[in-house]
Amino acid sequence: MRILDISQPLGSGTAVWPGDRPVEVGWTLKRGSGDSVNVAALVMSVHAGTHVDGPHHCDDGGRRPAELDLAAFVGSAVVVDARGRESLDLDAVAGIDLHDAERVLFRTRDAVDPGVFPRRFAALTPALARRLGEEGVRLVGTDAPSVDPFDSKTLTAHRALGAGGVAILENLVLDNVAPGRYTLVALPLRLVEADSSPVRAVLLETPA
Repeated sequence: MRILDISQPLGSGTAVWPGDRPVEVGWTLKRGSGDSVNVAALVMSVHAGTHVDGPHHCDDGGRRPAELDLAAFVGSAVVVDARGRESLDLDAVAGIDLHDAERVLFRTRDAVDPGVFPRRFAALTPALARRLGEEGVRLVGTDAPSVDPFDSKTLTAHRALGAGGVAILENLVLDNVAPGRYTLVALPLRLVEADSSPVRAVLLETPA
């Protein structure tokens, strides 16, 4: 079995959504300063790097990360090569049996630079977001920073996916991942007060 890390590296150079809190790493204790151990402290947005967009992100009554069904974040997944598209519409999943694809991950870019925020990216259309929910898809992931366009104020795709019970993974790194089927593991932290959560997302590739 091969493990493919599809998470963005997190550090002070990680690009975040414009206006969001940057990643800050400090040190509470340092051996170089005479302390017996090194102890780091991390301050960051829960949307920095690869993360789960939780229901509370768009809905004040939505579930927090600690309340999410973890089964949505572990299991069979299909990676779809959607590069070159302006948006992700129904034709992006043409030929895919969505009844058998519980988790759908879209590769929309040739390469992800974690230090650069892309203002232009392929987002999901409301029609595709609704279709994924209707077909019983449990999770949708993208290597873009959002499932909605950068300038969206209504977050229609977020809301349609939420209404359909579809979990959302954003800021994946699928540069070296071939289209096909894998096993996804991308567990959110058990955060009881936040709206969303960073994750360490991996794909498991089992030899044929």
